[in-house]
Amino acid sequence: MTKRTRRTHSPAFKAKVALAAIKGEKTLAELAQQFDVHPNQITAWKAQLVGSAAEVFGASGSSTRACKTLGGAASRPQGGPGSGELAAHPA
Repeated sequence: MTKRTRRTHSPAFKAKVALAAIKGEKTLAELAQQFDVHPNQITAWKAQLVGSAAEVFGASGSSTRACKTLGGAASRPQGGPGSGELAAHPA
């Protein structure tokens, strides 16, 4: 049996694999076979992505402080015009 050389994966590849794991459309074993990586590696990348997902939308911890300051109002949808909600129009 030959020893496999250590591989380095690009951040884009890691994100692709982790997102596929988060979707949950395939099992870890299926994803491991598809992407040719160990299932434990997929689990680690998934945990890393989930753990740092909040940083994508702003500075770490700033949204938590805003929610505490506003009494949680920042996390509730406001509704109304321009909020992104669709208004029901009479037919």
